[in-house]
Amino acid sequence: MSAHSVAPGAQQKRFAAYLDRLAQAAGHLDRVVPLKSYCTGLLLPGERKSVEPMAARLCPDNVRQTHQSLHHVVAHAPWSDEDILETVRQYALPAMQKQGPIEAWIVDDTGFVMAVAGRNFEGFVEPHGRQPSE
Repeated sequence: MSAHSVAPGAQQKRFAAYLDRLAQAAGHLDRVVPLKSYCTGLLLPGERKSVEPMAARLCPDNVRQTHQSLHHVVAHAPWSDEDILETVRQYALPAMQKQGPIEAWIVDDTGFVMAVAGRNFEGFVEPHGRQPSE
C-alpha cells in the first residue's frame, strides 16, 4: 500500500466480500472483473446506469474496452440465475431477519415485482399493466 492510499473501511470490505461471493457464483474466472465492475458502476454517482456512461465513470482512460466488457457481461449473462440469486439470498436474508421475521418482500425494479409470505397486494398493477403473479 502506498503512503497516499487509504485502507478500505468496513463498508468497502463488506462490499468487496459480497462481490467476491457473486463472482464465485458467476462460475468462471473471465466473468469476475466485468461483474465486479458492473456492480460497482451501478453504485457510482451518476444519473445514467447504462453500460456506456458507467464505463466512462469506471475507466475514463479506457472507455471503449470497458464498455465492451460491461456490455458482454450484461448482454450474455452466461451464469446461472439460480446460483446468483441463491448467493444473494444467503447474504441478504440473515441481515434482514435480524430485525424479526420477514412479513413481505417487495423488490421494485420497474419491471419485476415479488411478494413473499402470502401477502395480497390487491389493485397493484405492474408497470407493463400486468397483474403480479404469485
